[in-house]
Amino acid sequence: MSASLEAEHLYKVFGRRPSEAVERLRDGADREELRADGTTAAVIDASFTVDPGQIFVVMGLSGSGKSTLLRMLNGLLEPTAGTVRFDGQDLTALGDRELREVRARKISMVFQHFALFPHRSVLENAAYGLAVQGVAKAERTKRATEALELCGLAGWEKSWPDELSGGMQQRVGLARALATDADLLLMDESFSALDPLIRRDMQDQLLQLQQTLKKTIVFITHDLNEAMRLGDRIAVMRDGRIVQNGTAEDILVRPANDYVASFIQDVDRSRVLTASAVMDTDVRGDEADCGCTSGCETATPDTPFTELCAMSARSTHPVAVLDDSRRLVGVVPGRRLIGFLADGQAIPAPREGDDKAEAVARA
Repeated sequence: MSASLEAEHLYKVFGRRPSEAVERLRDGADREELRADGTTAAVIDASFTVDPGQIFVVMGLSGSGKSTLLRMLNGLLEPTAGTVRFDGQDLTALGDRELREVRARKISMVFQHFALFPHRSVLENAAYGLAVQGVAKAERTKRATEALELCGLAGWEKSWPDELSGGMQQRVGLARALATDADLLLMDESFSALDPLIRRDMQDQLLQLQQTLKKTIVFITHDLNEAMRLGDRIAVMRDGRIVQNGTAEDILVRPANDYVASFIQDVDRSRVLTASAVMDTDVRGDEADCGCTSGCETATPDTPFTELCAMSARSTHPVAVLDDSRRLVGVVPGRRLIGFLADGQAIPAPREGDDKAEAVARA
């Protein structure tokens, strides 16, 4: 079972008198004031919890502090202030030797640029973390082979890294992390160096693996669509601070400020939203209370937006949203679907014979 990760009031300041800089930040100083004194506040008062088995995405533009934050989670960077706890253990209180042991056995990292050894075979690269742990050769070969198979690389064990495509090399890096059976995976822009189609394949691979392995994952990205696709929860960073932390639907429907709202304006909402985000909850009760006479379309709170559009196109009534007990928890009028699409993307022009609901369904 994966373990939880907790970060509490993390700061990372580079430059002179970092502890003094933290106190100034706590008293209300901003990043620019410190920069004028030759001090850089990379991460400012970051707090969050990652539940066991959750993919937690940290996203933001270059310079927002996301990679610095990630490196504090496994002790590669020592926080100027704050604590990191994993599986109940305070990592910020550990010495160098103890941290190396934690990184060898409990926390694995998948890098942006693969970080494979060119003089080692694919199998040897996948088994490297186990070799560092001192695992016997037969056992590490077995576990590395299984990890490569999970990542779709069965049959490539004897190949060299330069014989693989970029996407396959990244799969080797992922297999190396999985072979150690670490509970926490830290992934730093792991797919950003890949071509778009390969990148999407790797996203699919990660989601498929997560269904089986249920690791606790912190995933860093600057790509909002990637964040929305992968994240159970998403933290948006700006200028060293987490400005919003929530589900993809939270961020799309209830952006915390103008910065987040501008960030999400080009997101394809139809790929993210579900019935729970767009339904009208004023009507509750029995299924019959939805207002239609009979035979209306029904959905669950988790029904994807695109399916709702198709349901709406087939019916003149609102779509009824029912919970597991078949109780009515909301309705989705066609105009609500049109409104959400219009807010974030263009609605296709109706074809001859179409009505507006059918146009929405095609979107």
